[in-house]
Amino acid sequence: MQIKEGYKSGFVAVVGRPNVGKSTLINALIGEKVVIMSDKPQTTRNKILCILTKDDMQVVFVDTPGIHKPLDKLGSYMVDVAQKSLREVDAILFVVDGTMKPGPGDRYIMRQTLSANKPVILLINKIDLLKKEDILPIIERYQAIYKSEAEMLNSKRAEFVAVIPLSAQKQENLASLLQEMHNLLPVGPQYYPDDMITDQPERLVAAELIREKILHHTNDELPHSIAVEIEEMKTRENGLVYIRGVVFVERESQKKIVIGNKGSLLKIIGSEARRDIQNLLGTKVYLELWVKVKKNWREQDSVLRELGFKGKEE
Repeated sequence: MQIKEGYKSGFVAVVGRPNVGKSTLINALIGEKVVIMSDKPQTTRNKILCILTKDDMQVVFVDTPGIHKPLDKLGSYMVDVAQKSLREVDAILFVVDGTMKPGPGDRYIMRQTLSANKPVILLINKIDLLKKEDILPIIERYQAIYKSEAEMLNSKRAEFVAVIPLSAQKQENLASLLQEMHNLLPVGPQYYPDDMITDQPERLVAAELIREKILHHTNDELPHSIAVEIEEMKTRENGLVYIRGVVFVERESQKKIVIGNKGSLLKIIGSEARRDIQNLLGTKVYLELWVKVKKNWREQDSVLRELGFKGKEE
């Protein structure tokens, strides 16, 4: 593979607690909606590669499932994917919410990044909600915790390689992040074509966009019991893309919630998902959704494989 003179490239994992803005950041950097956004924990279930190509570098962001204590086989799979991903990248972006105090979850993620022995850039997100004089004490607090965790693990990486305050929502200071990544990444080839922004097939991205809408409109445990599969996706003669998707839940009571009164909620979910899928594909879409029950699917290896959660990482 030919390497342009001075061209930089590499793989960068994006980690952080739920709802700190990881997906918003990736979408802002890529310039397209390639990963779903939700304030529900463990939104991301598979490793997703999001590709940013510039004239002088190509950054492949690895959006991983959240690192958490697993409660079922799906959770164990997600944690395993996340931990393996940290060992395979060139650098790690550790995203924190500047409006929240550091917690046990942040310490746990720091330990995981230290164990992976990779350079870590700390990103203090949501600075648009902070006073300027509050930012430095926040940085110092995270630096002290990171140093403490490094000392306990006898790690030589006692400091972040860089600290960047930014706002993913307002797209503030993203240029500084890009410059820091260019400084950090090794000289390397362009791995993917210029126009490729994700490694995920269109079917999977469409399924994720549907699941995002369900996450927005449901509460409590239900989001974790939901999976979406695209059974059919084809372009008809008139150029319309026909998509038939199936929403899997674990109980009949959950099926009623997703469908809503006389199908009202499913119509809303379908309408919002269709709009995003049309933006992704650049063409009109006819989306048909069905809801089916697969009891305890999160504990069944065969079903997890069917839905794409097993196999790649085994």
